[in-house]
Amino acid sequence: MDSLTNGEFSFSPETQHRDFELLTQALDASISGMIITDNQQPDNPIIYCNTAFEKMTGYSRKEIIGRNCRLLQGEDRSQKERDIIKNAIQQGEHCVVEIRNYTKTGELFWNELYVSPIKNATGNVTHFIGVQHDVTRRKKAELELLHQQDVMEKKIEERTKVIRESEEYLASIYQTVRESLIVLDPDFKVLSINYHFLKTFKVSVGETEGKGLYELGNGQWNIAKLKELLESILPTNNPVENFEVEHDFPHIGRKVMLLNAHRVELEGQYKDRILIAIEDITDRREIERRKDDFLSIASHELRTPLTTIKGYVQMMIRFMPEGANEKFKNIVDKTGLYVERLNTLIAELLDVSRIQTGNIELHKEPFDFDKMIYETVEGMQTANKEHRIIVRGRSTNNFTGDESHLVQVMNNLLSNAIKYAPDAREVQVYLSLVSNYLKVSVTDYGMGISSDDQKRIFERFYRAGEIQQHFPGMGIGLYVCDQIIKNHGGILWVESEKGKGSTFSFTLPLNEKDNHE
Repeated sequence: MDSLTNGEFSFSPETQHRDFELLTQALDASISGMIITDNQQPDNPIIYCNTAFEKMTGYSRKEIIGRNCRLLQGEDRSQKERDIIKNAIQQGEHCVVEIRNYTKTGELFWNELYVSPIKNATGNVTHFIGVQHDVTRRKKAELELLHQQDVMEKKIEERTKVIRESEEYLASIYQTVRESLIVLDPDFKVLSINYHFLKTFKVSVGETEGKGLYELGNGQWNIAKLKELLESILPTNNPVENFEVEHDFPHIGRKVMLLNAHRVELEGQYKDRILIAIEDITDRREIERRKDDFLSIASHELRTPLTTIKGYVQMMIRFMPEGANEKFKNIVDKTGLYVERLNTLIAELLDVSRIQTGNIELHKEPFDFDKMIYETVEGMQTANKEHRIIVRGRSTNNFTGDESHLVQVMNNLLSNAIKYAPDAREVQVYLSLVSNYLKVSVTDYGMGISSDDQKRIFERFYRAGEIQQHFPGMGIGLYVCDQIIKNHGGILWVESEKGKGSTFSFTLPLNEKDNHE
């Protein structure tokens, strides 16, 4: 209970907790996006965001926590406002800027940002709070008012002329594209189809044009989820991307089709149209299935003889004659080393096979996470004397997860940091807590990764061109790491610049319920 002591009020823990909950509810009720960053941690990571910030940016909370605010600028990093923010943070001062930001889907929005420092009792800046307002409409209006009326009319006239002159040209392209195309009106009636659609589905124009999309064939497109996505295209302008339909189609049998749909962005009578592109990926899926089957069979078949070879090598080491020469000992040691590397590769191939079939199993138990990190680093350090691995920070000594799989993630990130930075001699590992997530970052000072390669680096079997030329590998390690972290409810990402090294980071939720978000 609250009490009066020496003329001053003291507040019980219950009162403080109630006030904190009230403050959090108030922040979440605000229409302004709000974030709090921790100035005491490297890179000033975000430790809190409210609901309005999630809606404004399109990112979920677990994709935001632990990241730096610069993720909102994407590749647009030449803005002078970024320097204003940077200087304010370095000086521990507040600032107000209008800056271009991008949502998770890449959509531009203008942000009026207020940044203010939070200081402790000694006057040191411990945190920053950012209050954000979406001022996109106002900015657009300001820009539009700069144009004179006669210039706008001229542009509209020229644009209309170009569209009219291009109708025949666009129609010819539409008919020659080697992909099935459908144009729908707002009521989802088929206005037109191209020749490739007729050829693929073995139908006539009379069987398609003027018909409802969901009535075509034997109702192959009458799928509840697909209907929901298509019906939101015109109101929201959100496209349908890579929607798979596996169906027993009339005339052509069972096929796997990949469907993409967009609103047609044209003036006049064509503005409220939906263009659907349908790609037959049946053969591609079959090739992928055969490849997965081959990986699974090959991995299992190789493991048995490899286990036998490994046993013989261990016996050779155990029964090594005392008088054996050094050359023979080195040959046996190297044989054991390469057998172990092959065993690791086969284990990764098995993991890929399990992931693709949905059979990867996580055995989650409580364990000391920080201890696991330090022991993993110690093992990697022992095997790589030429590099110095520095660990800083703390996260938690009590985490529930699959320890062996997370050890596999750390081993992969550490070995990559060493492998792709042959001329550097230092790798840094940083542990921290950000909100109700733990965060691990592994930083090297090697060759770096281009922005294009960063977008695909976690894909299965993907290897950057430059890396493929100079370093051996199959491109499955990071894919397996990404899937393991996702199966723990976490996020794995990379920040890199060519020639300046890379930082691979992941966050994991500390609450078990967050693993299933």
